[in-house]
Amino acid sequence: MTAADLSQIVKAYDVRGVVPDQWDESLAELFGAAFVRVVDADAIVIGHDMRPSSPGLAAAFARGAARLGADVTLIGLCSTDQLYFASGALSLPGAMFTASHNPAQYNGIKLCRAGAAPVGQDTGLSEIRALVERWTEQGAPEPAATEGTVSERETLKDYAAHLLGLVDLSAIRPLKVVVDAGNGMGGHTVPTVFDGLPLDVVPMYFELDGTFPNHEANPLDPKNIVDLQARVRAEGADLGLAFDGDADRCFVVDENGDPVSPSAITALVAARELAKNPGGTVIHNLITSWSVPEVVRENGGTPVRTRVGHSFIKEEMAKTGAIFGGEHSAHYYFKDFWNADTGMLAALHVLAALGGQDGPLSALVAAYDRYASSGEINSTVADQTARLAAVKAAYADRDGVTLDELDGLTVTAADWWFNLRASNTEPLLRLNIEARDEPTMSSLRDEVLSLVRA
Repeated sequence: MTAADLSQIVKAYDVRGVVPDQWDESLAELFGAAFVRVVDADAIVIGHDMRPSSPGLAAAFARGAARLGADVTLIGLCSTDQLYFASGALSLPGAMFTASHNPAQYNGIKLCRAGAAPVGQDTGLSEIRALVERWTEQGAPEPAATEGTVSERETLKDYAAHLLGLVDLSAIRPLKVVVDAGNGMGGHTVPTVFDGLPLDVVPMYFELDGTFPNHEANPLDPKNIVDLQARVRAEGADLGLAFDGDADRCFVVDENGDPVSPSAITALVAARELAKNPGGTVIHNLITSWSVPEVVRENGGTPVRTRVGHSFIKEEMAKTGAIFGGEHSAHYYFKDFWNADTGMLAALHVLAALGGQDGPLSALVAAYDRYASSGEINSTVADQTARLAAVKAAYADRDGVTLDELDGLTVTAADWWFNLRASNTEPLLRLNIEARDEPTMSSLRDEVLSLVRA
């Protein structure tokens, strides 16, 4: 394994690649050793998803960690937020084996320090990669004088109890909810978390199957929620929930089967969290709707805008003491959950809000969905920098328009805004637009795309 090979699988926030072509159990063992060395851990916790390669990779990582003297707690099959729960509740650094929504042949490792604090390129991942590179060339490190122990622990019920202690669902009206687990870890967590609640749950694809036989476990792609939308309509359900592969993200559809924007969910949850924590700070990334900071201010809170990406959100939450954070990609972060993201807790908030009043979900979220949005539009370009510069030049001198480059290029006017940013991993530019009405949004979308794709 060369440095170039490792650069293909060690990403900004995690390790991810094709198994066994790009990485395998022997490399996972070195990652385990490097992880405990870099975070200086004498004990860690490890979980894994339902992919065929996950148990073997997790066991190899555990061997590497124990070899260097760390005691290992294995929690087995879990969602990523269940691993974060274990890291927080046990005050242990953690490793989660998952490739989230990626296809079946992929796998990866999400790493955190004790208390679910993120490990990314600037917070330990680059040092872990350097150690693995060195050991692949020079041989594995010497074992500790006393190797660590490996034990197993059940955490699912404690995870469920913790979440249910954060949202009061005791008085909600009965609701019918269709849940699409996408053959991912939602099929593992939902039955325990929802057990005993006044919910008529209609399960879809709850069988744990890392080959994803029904559809990709990526609800951000509209084609992957078509089955859920149809089932909600057919069942006359109150709402539908779709989880991604490792069940850390949750997408919502209303009683008509229409998708509810993650920005509207962010605003709804922010209002609820501010009712519990008056005057609190709420983080939102720069692609969430204008409605998010508006709702935060209307509810007496302080909105703080950040770059896209969980490491930036978590860093800002820690710095500001924020009570909640939300992203356009349906990642939701809670101070009460060690600043980590949990789609399940966001889902419980939606159920509590809907069940606490008599109207349909579409009417409830209308108050939080105020503008016309394009969604994310990707364009393949040969030169990202040149196309970004061309768009910047086209808007730089327009009256009443402001530009900022916190993350890519954001252009804002009185009635609209758009953000254009480069993908870190592909030759793409990603465009998000919002306007006060649909005609303005459509006209601006066509104008910007003509510049991007010129």
